[in-house]
Amino acid sequence: MKQKETLLNTMGIDIARASFEEIGEEHVGTSFETPLREDAFEMDDDLKVELIEKHFREIMNIMGLDLTDDSLKGTPHRVAKMYVKEVFSGLNPKNKPAAKLFENKYKYNEMLVEKDITFHSHCEHHFVPIYGKAHVAYISNGSVIGLSKINRIVQYFSKRPQVQERLTMQIGNELVEVLGTQDVAVIMDAYHMCVSSRGVNDTNSSTVTSFFSGKFKHDEQSRNEFLKYIALEK
Repeated sequence: MKQKETLLNTMGIDIARASFEEIGEEHVGTSFETPLREDAFEMDDDLKVELIEKHFREIMNIMGLDLTDDSLKGTPHRVAKMYVKEVFSGLNPKNKPAAKLFENKYKYNEMLVEKDITFHSHCEHHFVPIYGKAHVAYISNGSVIGLSKINRIVQYFSKRPQVQERLTMQIGNELVEVLGTQDVAVIMDAYHMCVSSRGVNDTNSSTVTSFFSGKFKHDEQSRNEFLKYIALEK
């Protein structure tokens, strides 16, 4: 067995996953649901922070960084806390926003569009940021939702390791379920730092993904009206 394979085995890494680099580069998503183990939330957040801090400290040691330096000695704890409490907080269903509906007393039956919702996520292949704008539209089926709840739904699903295609679908399907209407549209326009800060180092390109259901999927006029509102139609 090669030295590298021996080292990987001693570290508990399955060498059968030898193709993982190819999968990562090809931006493959394997499921609609975020891949989670059944016991993902048996451990409380404080213990997760403690363990991540320990392991991240070891990563920094392996890289040769001096953790006695004043600038670095607090980094393992800061990273661990950031992972659990902030950038990956959307993994935990207890953080899912409660979306209260209100009666559509104005009888407004036209399209409602909320555009340019800023979101920050992380690529699940390299754990570097994905960031951009989400544009959401729906047509009421008798109920409406507070505008801030749309933002919170976008943020919730963004706060986890993601593939942009999955993120777009998760937001769209959640809005369909919460609003009780099939007439939902989501477009996400994002920059991927796994593209801009490594690999091909392309800082100009962005990725656009969409979710259309109900009238937005089957009625070209409704879809074009939405695209016009968010200035994606020429």
